[in-house]
Amino acid sequence: MNNKQHTPLFHVSKRGALPWYGSWAIRGGAVILALMVSALVTNLLTGENPVNVFTTIYKGSFGSARKMWVLGQNVAILLCVALAVTPAFRMRCWNLGGDGQMLAGCLATAACMILLGDKIPNWLLIALMLVSSVVAGAVWALIPAIFKARYNTNETLFTLMMNYIATQLVAYYIIIWEVPKGAGKIGIINQSTNAGWLPQVGPSKYLLNIIIVAVLTVIMYLYLNYSKHGYEISVVGESERTARYVGIKVGKVIIRTMLLSGAVCGLAGMLLVGGTDHTLTTTITAGRGFTAVMVSWLAKFNPVWMILTSFLLVFLSKGGSEIASNFGLSSSFGDILTGIILFFIIGSEFFINYKINFRKSGEKEAK
Repeated sequence: MNNKQHTPLFHVSKRGALPWYGSWAIRGGAVILALMVSALVTNLLTGENPVNVFTTIYKGSFGSARKMWVLGQNVAILLCVALAVTPAFRMRCWNLGGDGQMLAGCLATAACMILLGDKIPNWLLIALMLVSSVVAGAVWALIPAIFKARYNTNETLFTLMMNYIATQLVAYYIIIWEVPKGAGKIGIINQSTNAGWLPQVGPSKYLLNIIIVAVLTVIMYLYLNYSKHGYEISVVGESERTARYVGIKVGKVIIRTMLLSGAVCGLAGMLLVGGTDHTLTTTITAGRGFTAVMVSWLAKFNPVWMILTSFLLVFLSKGGSEIASNFGLSSSFGDILTGIILFFIIGSEFFINYKINFRKSGEKEAK
């Protein structure tokens, strides 16, 4: 009877902590490899020159001054939502209700603009928009937070279902406020008076949103890394049992953190309605609540690195739209390229956390 055992050709082991430049070098290599695969796929499926396709992707975001401002605005709003859900994610509380909390903020902002636009001074109107949107987003996150803290319900499903309720609530009020009646939409709110429109700073209406989110990024970084609340969030995320052992009230931390997430999502809603779009639709969030999950995860819940991941996803999205319009291709082709690139980026996380050890010579068989 043969009792010899073959040593595996390779085995996977946990990698020690890499320096930040090492992990980002792996991610950079993944992006380069993804672009090479994307070029090959482009040539095989469309016959287009990959260089022209990638040039078009670049022009989709940087082809004109307006495109650059739109890019900055979209990055800012996506980053804002990612900042909102990150405290909950660090606590291992999976808040997938970013869209619903944003819609609550959008609805509160639109209500202030429509009902109070011609009744109070503009500065007071904007202040009420800010407070109401933040409160609305916080309340929308508070409901699942209470059930999570008291009854340990599944926050993933709860927050996800809250998105659908928010969507239908917005749809209801759109019918009430529709202009003209029967149109099924609100149109531009206060177009003649600009009541409730956030003031323009600098050369573009998008700049104020970008500045606000930039300041918020710094505040969130300091809050998560240098405050007592940030420390408690990290401890609860590591182990609820340990947190309770050291005297942290886990339920209180859950509710407080979800309130913060909802409030920042509500702020993002106000920036959309009051700052740039000046209208309300059921699709105004454009799925940013779900995209923000990827932004936060790819950046390892670090607000600073989330700037880069937000930019990457928005850049790819804009590039995909530009490809579809310039080459007469289906918009799905841009999504294919985006999916390839994201696949490699996400896959690179495996090589950051693990390493592959190949069998050495002389280890072929072991008794």
